[in-house]
Amino acid sequence: MYLIYFDENKFSVEDPYFYIGGILVEKEKVQALDKTLMQIQYNFFGTSVLLPETELHGKDIFHGKGNFKKSKLADRVNLLDDIANFIVNNKIPIRLICIDVNRHRNKYAYPEPEYRLGLMLFLERVCDFLDEKNKLGLVFGDYEKDEIAKSILDFSQFKHEGKTKMYFGRPLGRLIDTIYFTHSHHSRFLQVADIIIFLANRFDVEPTPVDKWHENKSREIWQKITTGTDYKIQRWP
Repeated sequence: MYLIYFDENKFSVEDPYFYIGGILVEKEKVQALDKTLMQIQYNFFGTSVLLPETELHGKDIFHGKGNFKKSKLADRVNLLDDIANFIVNNKIPIRLICIDVNRHRNKYAYPEPEYRLGLMLFLERVCDFLDEKNKLGLVFGDYEKDEIAKSILDFSQFKHEGKTKMYFGRPLGRLIDTIYFTHSHHSRFLQVADIIIFLANRFDVEPTPVDKWHENKSREIWQKITTGTDYKIQRWP
């Protein structure tokens, strides 16, 4: 069995790309992998306790905000690199969906809401992977009040109908039970998904910067992730 942890970004007029996706972790390896993440957390914060004050947020790490407001830039970049090395060294699969919101809304007279569409596509790509491995999966998401009930309802509907509502929608029988939601500060794997979404949103389509060391280094870290493990992204439309 695989445990699937996903997150998504908040798109806007200034940031018109919606990313949703995350990592697939073999159940048998969860404890060992969590121990590694615990060490990374301890090395940075000096504690391995899961608290809001020790949560790894990609945006806060990069910009030096929140829990990282007093941290040195080099230390924050090294933290991102540690997470990248964790992903690559353990060959953790990543599945992402990128929706160009403006193109999506302009192309269709009645466009599917981006979160619902992204969730459908993400679950389909996860099931493609699970089919290849002949495994089942259990899905975990970050607790967001405005999306939880709707997401569970959508997932229940997909399961009841036997497939998603996409034109070429595929069965989701590889996914068991429901989607479980928890606060991200309770799950190191959800924090990894958050960092992946942040890096993708910042470096997947943005032109390469040339004058900021931490921008260039962080882009290299993202490229290390995309080339060093089983990484796939689906773009829409």
